[in-house]
Parts: sequence; C-alpha cells; structure tokens
Amino acid sequence: MNIILVRRRSGKARRLAVNGLQGILLAATGLALAGVALVTAYQFGAKSATVAPEEALPSTVIGVWQSSLAEQRAEIDSFKADSQRQVDALTLRIGQLQARLLRLDAIGQRVTDVAGIDSAEFDFESVPPVGGPEDTGVGQSFSVLELTSVLESLERQAESREQQLQILDNIFVDQQIQKEQEVAGRPIRSGWLSSKYGYRSDPFTGKRAWHAGVDFAGKENSDIISVAGGVVTFAGDRFGYGKLVEISHGSGLVTRYAHCKELLVGVGTVVEKGQVIAKMGSTGRSTGPHVHFEVLKNGRPTNPEKFVARAR
Repeated sequence: MNIILVRRRSGKARRLAVNGLQGILLAATGLALAGVALVTAYQFGAKSATVAPEEALPSTVIGVWQSSLAEQRAEIDSFKADSQRQVDALTLRIGQLQARLLRLDAIGQRVTDVAGIDSAEFDFESVPPVGGPEDTGVGQSFSVLELTSVLESLERQAESREQQLQILDNIFVDQQIQKEQEVAGRPIRSGWLSSKYGYRSDPFTGKRAWHAGVDFAGKENSDIISVAGGVVTFAGDRFGYGKLVEISHGSGLVTRYAHCKELLVGVGTVVEKGQVIAKMGSTGRSTGPHVHFEVLKNGRPTNPEKFVARAR
C-alpha cells in the first residue's frame, strides 16, 4: 500500500510505502481522531446554545446590576410616597381654605343684608368678574413649593378678611339691635292723638287727674303695633286698663298698650318693631275705641310723646 505525501512549501510529492497492517492502523487512527473532533464540536455547540445570558456574564457584574435596580426601585417608591403625602397635605389645606371662604361668603352676605347694600353690587355667591389680554408667552405650571407659598398667602388673607368682616358684622348687628330696641313711633298705623300725657280732666268724673300715658283713637279692630322689639312680660286683663300688653325692651324701658279688644301675643313672645300685637278696642275704663300708650323708664312713667317724636 502506497501513501503519497505532498509538502506545503515545495509542492513536491513523496511516496510512502506501507504494508497492509500499517495501512489499517493509520486509517483507524484517522477515523478515531475525526470522531473525537466531531463529538467535541457537538458538545461545545450544544453547551453554547443552552447557557443563560446571565451565566455568560461574571457573577460580580450581575450582582452590581441587581443591587442598582433595587436601589432605583426603592428611590421611586420613596418619591411616590413623598409626592402622595404632599398632595394629601395640599388637598387638606385647600379643603380648609374652601371652608373659610364659605364662612366669609356667609358673613359678607349677612353684612350686606344688615347694612342694606345692594346685593347686585356685592354678590358673594358669584365669582367676581376678571379679565385681561392673553399672555403670548408659554405658561409654566406651579411647583409644589410655589403652590404651597400661594396657599399660605391666601390663608393669611382669608384670616384677615374674616376678622374684619366679623367686626363689621358685630357692629352692624349691634346697630340693628339698638335700632330695633329703640322705642320710637306711634303704636298705631292710622288714628289720631286724643289725649296727651300729664294732668287732664278725668273723662268720667270731670276732676283734675293724672294721665300717665297718651291716647290714640281710631277704628275698632284696627292694628296696634309694637314701637320697638322686645319680650312680652304681661298679656291679659288689668283693672282700669282692660286688656293690656306690656313689653320689655331692655335698658329699663317698658311700653304698655291698654284697652285692647283682642290680644295677639302672650307672655314670653319675642316681638319685632312694627309687629301687630293687638286689636284696638274699648275694654276697661274707656269711653271708646283707642289705645292707651305708656312708656316706663326703670319702673317710672315718662312722657311717651318724646319717643313718638323720634320717628318723625
């Protein structure tokens, strides 16, 4: 058996003669080497195809990445929690500010009503009209710090306005109460003065007698009204007065309305200025339909005419 060998550099061929046994051994050896190479290549390719990407990297690099991702997740969760707390705090403050504004609206409306201001001029239930040319620049949203600062400023303004309006409300209410409690005007809507305060001839005896009030004559069943706000302290029959209503107005002032035909209020009734309290009649010691009107100051009669004159 001959084997021809060719040199790479010179290209010259050399013939090598081997016997049959040597040829068989050489062939077996070549096949064995080729098989080993194929098996090794197959195993290497299979291993490369099944290895996970993480296993292809050093374990230290994988550990650093995992640690960094965990830190980033923790920072994101912390940022979300802080943001939510800030939103909750701002929401709470906005709710408190809205409650204050509702109170301001109520006080402002009350002051407007008591002061007699035109509601169309000061309408606390509507947003005030505003306007202006459009800004061509790009608008920017408020930051959390800026929004917090704006809310703090609005809270201070609301607190100041609330105090001012409360003071005005108290002043106007006090004035209204004083006006309501001020004894002034006539106890009738229609009629005439039939007898003055002081000494006069008694209508039954003709003798000189003291008259502690003034008489207003009118039609029977006509209205008798309270000359001031107050509380009814007596309502019933009294000797000489007939059906009588007595009202306390505070500060020691009391008014009396006598000879009524019908009483429309009872003891403890809170009456307003100008409220109808009785109907004119001629009960008690009377010569005809009229109301005997008295004003007492600290329990002593005083001339009602000066209080009647206040309304003129």
